[in-house]
Amino acid sequence: MNSLADIYSDYELLDADDRYRLLIDLGKALEPMPEALKTDATLVRGCSASVWLYPVAQDDGRLHFLADSNAAITKGIVALVLLAAQDRTAGDILATDFDAALAPFDLKNQLSSNRTQGIPNMIALIRETAARLA
Repeated sequence: MNSLADIYSDYELLDADDRYRLLIDLGKALEPMPEALKTDATLVRGCSASVWLYPVAQDDGRLHFLADSNAAITKGIVALVLLAAQDRTAGDILATDFDAALAPFDLKNQLSSNRTQGIPNMIALIRETAARLA
């Protein structure tokens, strides 16, 4: 996947409908999450759609996340959030200002509140995982 900056350079040029399509395409590009990992334990609470997040600690100290959603646009939002954390060390993740990283996308004004309400919970789970491994 590209960086958040690369995605934003395309995103900022698009109208609302095309932004939705871009988010859907980002979601489709996520690494598939095995169905067996989509459990109550990996379910992100507070999301209007079902979102699952499963961390995998790599041998080199980096965290890799598998994630999925049952809603296409929500899955794209998940992909955006993951771009700020994917394959980074726990320390790097803890030092990341996710709000600042996602701010250019202005998701709260681009999407309904139902679509964005679970973002803080997802970020909290990513940060909690990083804190446990730091």
